[in-house]
Amino acid sequence: MAFFEYDTILGNITMVETDGEITRLSLAFDASCLQDERSETRLIKEAYRQLRAYFNGKLFEFALPLAPLGTDFMQSVWKALREIPYGETVSYKDIAVRIGNPNASRAVGMANNRNPIAIVIPCHRVIGSNGQLVGYRSGLENKRMLLELESRYVVR
Repeated sequence: MAFFEYDTILGNITMVETDGEITRLSLAFDASCLQDERSETRLIKEAYRQLRAYFNGKLFEFALPLAPLGTDFMQSVWKALREIPYGETVSYKDIAVRIGNPNASRAVGMANNRNPIAIVIPCHRVIGSNGQLVGYRSGLENKRMLLELESRYVVR
């Protein structure tokens, strides 16, 4: 397992690689708690390259091996999040319906909050059913910034 930190337009981002897959990409994460090797591996460098391209409006879909750790339910939510097109938003209810559990909006919100691979698994694209920005572990201002960034570059 290896990790590396980068300074980005959203502040400090920590990336963790385990066995050739990205297992964490976190904003404002305190990496001092990690017992792992601080190392900028080839995969972490590639993840950062893709992240910079995303921030510059040149990448709309990430191509990285991912291994987020979570329950089967969480995995189903995170899979549904990866299917939200760049520049679009959906509600927690929409995700609950997509995964075949229409009454699970709150559980979807909890899985969204526990997403270990922010941005790449685009939990920022999920909003309240009333269209309001709600619930983002890294702060609503970062969520707003990501959605505004995507709205600048989306091709309609």
